[in-house]
Amino acid sequence: MIAEILADKTTKSKDKTTALSAQIASGHIGVEEIIEFCEKAKDPLKATCIESLEYATKADPELLGKKGFAFVVNQLESKSPRVKWESARVIGNTAAQHKSQLDAAIVGLLRNSEDEGTVVRWSSAYALGEIYKLKTKHQADLKSAFESIILREEKNSIRKIYQTAMKSK
Repeated sequence: MIAEILADKTTKSKDKTTALSAQIASGHIGVEEIIEFCEKAKDPLKATCIESLEYATKADPELLGKKGFAFVVNQLESKSPRVKWESARVIGNTAAQHKSQLDAAIVGLLRNSEDEGTVVRWSSAYALGEIYKLKTKHQADLKSAFESIILREEKNSIRKIYQTAMKSK
């Protein structure tokens, strides 16, 4: 079903993402099916699948599961900027459900906070901010990391994400 949705030449890219997201949200396509498809897919299709997970987890963070969370954390190392930023957004949406799996996510997100791509940095800031707000054992280390990022970050919109998260105490 995933391949059929993505191969439809009559459907616009955003509509494919929306359709795939609806299938995930309704349970017609499972997260494990998405992961399986992504393992063989080229980066543009993988990014669309991860974006559909982002849409679905924004509405229902419980959908992802541990295997899905580990999958998106691993995708933070992708060469594709879009795969990295979509994965970061999924992590931001679901971090509260995966507090025991945050270590690797934080490492990847902090690495991507230095990426040359603005959207990758913005998405990493979003996810790190959501993790910070959880008030886990990572909060003190994240605060000092945020302070360093704020000093080097050129975009005010990204600096504000970190500053807002730190104010959430």
